[in-house]
Amino acid sequence: MAMTDSTGSTWRYTWARQQNERRRRAFRTVERAWRRRDDELRRLRALAVGLRGTAAAGVGLPLALSPGEAVLWTMPGAQLVELRHIAVLPAPDLVVEAAPGRLRHRLPDGVRVTDAGIAVVTNRRLVLVGGRGRRDWAYGKMTGLLHDPAAPVTLIQVLDRRQTSGLLLPPGAAAEFRFVLTLAFADAIEQRAAVLAQLDELIATHAETAPFRPAIATPAQARISARIPGGRRTVAVAAMLTLVVPAVLVESDPPVTPEVAAAATAAPAPSRTRPPSPAPSPSPSVVRERRCGAPANPMGYDYCGGDRVRRPDHRICDWFDCVPQFWAGRGYLVSCRDGAVSLTGGLAKPCAGHDGVRRTVHR
Repeated sequence: MAMTDSTGSTWRYTWARQQNERRRRAFRTVERAWRRRDDELRRLRALAVGLRGTAAAGVGLPLALSPGEAVLWTMPGAQLVELRHIAVLPAPDLVVEAAPGRLRHRLPDGVRVTDAGIAVVTNRRLVLVGGRGRRDWAYGKMTGLLHDPAAPVTLIQVLDRRQTSGLLLPPGAAAEFRFVLTLAFADAIEQRAAVLAQLDELIATHAETAPFRPAIATPAQARISARIPGGRRTVAVAAMLTLVVPAVLVESDPPVTPEVAAAATAAPAPSRTRPPSPAPSPSPSVVRERRCGAPANPMGYDYCGGDRVRRPDHRICDWFDCVPQFWAGRGYLVSCRDGAVSLTGGLAKPCAGHDGVRRTVHR
């Protein structure tokens, strides 16, 4: 036997079930992405604590280690690159990328490949053991270091070499290489604690962005527009027509018959001078309905101005057209150029995939 509400219908329960399933799917997608990043940050912190390297890790490598030197990381398939022109790189720092972007295997302009071999990171230097020889970059002589944000290329400048060179690595290994190199450089200047503190801060900041579970939709929240093909848009068009059509009929001139014209000519109405009546002031209900183009909604959201909405009412998607994965947003409420609303206001790419932001939703 199907469940029914007080009116004896089942569509409200169907609506609530569909809404809850859609919200659960969106939440699971966002939660999985959040947990992947959280696991990666905690893995990097564990690596920063435990990575010390050993001389035994260099056994079998065509590289002679100096006394006290330990191998931290190796990667075959690395390529030696050189910069064709003279450039000044920023000084090496200890910044850990909060959210590294996707890297594509390509060469930036002005960079050429000159050799290939095995990249080795030790506690004293970065080395490429290639087919044409060996290239060393000692940490104590580094004056410049640049990680390309779009390509897996790292450029390095040292005191005893005029030409800028570096490494091109497989895209999947570039992020790990950059972190290990940062950690090795921090050890060289006795600043590993600064890297750990930075990772602790990244973990704490990421914890604050944990996605919250969406509110549960109940049958009582279902609107009659959910049963109409086209939903709220159909209801809005019908409501507009009910206002426009009577106004057009009232403003149009009625047909004039000969009898009406004769009566109007035979008995002209006496003219009286009346004082002009004051214009009616808008009622409070009219003022409250000022929405500046926003759809009618019980939450009082509009496009007119006011406070930004960072935690929208759980009913918002019943009255506005929400973007897919709406509840994954972590910014404030904005209306995109395609008419949908999104919780990405103030973020790096608001309304991505929806033609950008059109205006902000206020309350």
